Amino acid sequence: MPTARTCIVSFTDTDNVRHSVEVIASTLYEAAVMAIAQFRNCGFTANAPGPNTVLKVAIKQPATTHEVQWGKVETWIQSAGKPNEQAMKGRLRELLRG
Repeated sequence: MPTARTCIVSFTDTDNVRHSVEVIASTLYEAAVMAIAQFRNCGFTANAPGPNTVLKVAIKQPATTHEVQWGKVETWIQSAGKPNEQAMKGRLRELLRG
């Protein structure tokens, strides 16, 4: 399992408002799922991310930035996947359910 890193995950909603949250995650997709769960729970994002929403994941150290489409993350989390990913996917699915 990769090392957990602090990430800032952000997206711009349909009203052109940028939302961001800080999470600690080991993978790009884990950071995306954790951020979506926080966005859903915070109550500030009336325009929730849809499948075409691009999430920007900025890793603090080493400083890098990635972009991933939320629809691809949703597809990944629902797939059976590799045996070493199954426990993480189960935990992340529960996190999204609230």
